[in-house]
Amino acid sequence: SGAPLFQLSTEVLRRCFRLAAGRLALIGVGGIASADQAYAKIRAGASLVQLYSGFAYAGPVLVRQILDGLAALLARDGFTSVADAVGKDA
Repeated sequence: SGAPLFQLSTEVLRRCFRLAAGRLALIGVGGIASADQAYAKIRAGASLVQLYSGFAYAGPVLVRQILDGLAALLARDGFTSVADAVGKDA
């Protein structure tokens, strides 16, 4: 689990998003410890992300860091909501 699975799980997520064609809500998991990583999962097709290892190491402050970072990333790319970014890199 954790960081070693980030790339592989993101690619699997991307494939699942294409196969599901919007019929399923997908959860991005595996190695999320920053806003950039959460955003990568969202752009690969995740409607939700799960924090586990990153949360265990960083604690509850990680949630605020990710939310603040996501807001900045979404604004930078011209999205008004997370839903607008879901699957943009799938």
